[in-house]
Amino acid sequence: MGEDKKQREHREWIPEEVREHMRSARAEMRESVKAVFPPAFLEHRRSARKEMLLAARALLDRAIERNNV
Repeated sequence: MGEDKKQREHREWIPEEVREHMRSARAEMRESVKAVFPPAFLEHRRSARKEMLLAARALLDRAIERNNV
């Protein structure tokens, strides 16, 4: 079974109404975080997340290079 078909089946299994509620909850959670933490903290958190993603990318790039040798 292809990965796309599995993803489609999973999406179909979860009713659209449930997904809409989850999207709304996610948006509300983001707004509550913005209200609780100062903007400087949120910017620092965003920068830290970006650095972690860049580190993960560097690890993957290195693994790919080693695999191609």
